[in-house]
Amino acid sequence: MALPTPIRLRTLLDALNDGLLEREAPVRLMLLTALAGAHVLLLGPPGTAKSELARRLQRAFADAPWFERLLTRFSTPEELFGPLSLKALEADRYERLTAGFLPTAGVAFLDEVYKANSAILNALLTLLHERVFDNGSGRVPVPLVCVVGASNEGPADEALQAFHDRFLVRVPVAPVGDASFAALLRLEAGCVDMTQPLTGADRDAVARAARSVALGDDLLAACSALRAQLAADKQPLSDRRWRQWMDLLRTAAATEGRPTADALDLWTAPYVAAATPAEVPALQAWVDAEVAQAVPQDAPWLTHAVEAFEMQLQVEQMAPVDGAEGDDAAGKLALARAIGGGQDDGGMLRIVSASLEDRLRRRWSPVHVQARLAQIDEIVAQAAVARETVAAQAQALQARLAGRVWLPPTLAERWQAAHAHTLAVLDALLTRLATTRAGFAAQPQDTALPADRPSPVVIDP
Repeated sequence: MALPTPIRLRTLLDALNDGLLEREAPVRLMLLTALAGAHVLLLGPPGTAKSELARRLQRAFADAPWFERLLTRFSTPEELFGPLSLKALEADRYERLTAGFLPTAGVAFLDEVYKANSAILNALLTLLHERVFDNGSGRVPVPLVCVVGASNEGPADEALQAFHDRFLVRVPVAPVGDASFAALLRLEAGCVDMTQPLTGADRDAVARAARSVALGDDLLAACSALRAQLAADKQPLSDRRWRQWMDLLRTAAATEGRPTADALDLWTAPYVAAATPAEVPALQAWVDAEVAQAVPQDAPWLTHAVEAFEMQLQVEQMAPVDGAEGDDAAGKLALARAIGGGQDDGGMLRIVSASLEDRLRRRWSPVHVQARLAQIDEIVAQAAVARETVAAQAQALQARLAGRVWLPPTLAERWQAAHAHTLAVLDALLTRLATTRAGFAAQPQDTALPADRPSPVVIDP
């Protein structure tokens, strides 16, 4: 059986996301997690489409029976696993009638998962991890593709951590932001049409292809760096979780037609390595900076340099002629420039003011001017190298993003916007430097002056 094509997967993702706002990441993570044979947890307040996301996921699979339950502390095992068989009891066997219940489901949605009692949670631990159900004296394999858990908040009891760990991917689901609020109010209810849902043969093909995917050196290096970071933050991941995560990344690479999983696949880190939604932003920032290397920069070092040269140019342009009275000469020079803003029919005011300003401006030796230009050129060269580096990073990132099915488009846009911001900042500062350089080059010069080199312009760090 051939792998599902990227076009087919994108069609499914579009259908899953149709009519939803700001749900690109949850939709992609849920389908990818299900294809990898893992489970996903949705964390968020009521009314944020958690149950709708789970129901849509079930429609993406052709042969996955649906099961859904809202759990409370009063829920009984019978509600999830089926009633006891009276005929089995007559034969002294403790067995359940599981047809139509969780042990026969393909995709299941368990709402408020952390409110279940210990009897249910203990049974779920084995079912989620090993895909088997203890029914009487025997263990029965279950056809489970994925369990979607949902909760308004994370586990409050330490005893729930083992169950919490069974969900490889944990996705915070927040209300839509202000930018999407008007669109939310205009949304119309509709029926989601899932064309070409994934079959069991499709899942088997994905699993086979994923097993042949290699882990790239850049990915392994990034994982080591992240492991050290998590240990320093006292948020380590278990060995089992790391291995399951790599299976998820192999699945992503295989379905995108890549023979190797790379560091960019770690965009999933905030949803796998974060134990709580509060830890997600820090991990997102780590991925932006260390993996994508796409953080907007304002180039403060270059800003300081530009401002220092602009100020120095202003000082030198206002410097009076040697031997002239400082305040009086400066005042006359300012007056000449003010006159230059006047108009008359013959343009005489401009001619007079230009002549007066020229006589009042101080002359500089060619050595002085060349020294200023050389220092600016040195800064320009450094800025040009920085710009070339950022442009190369932006181009390389764009190439790496091509063909990605699972990475949310909004995340790719944010990374590209970060590089665009940095390039725009550098270009604006380089333009200011060019203007300042032209100003120094236009300074009046006198070859008869001593060839003294000026002290370099001091640039604050």
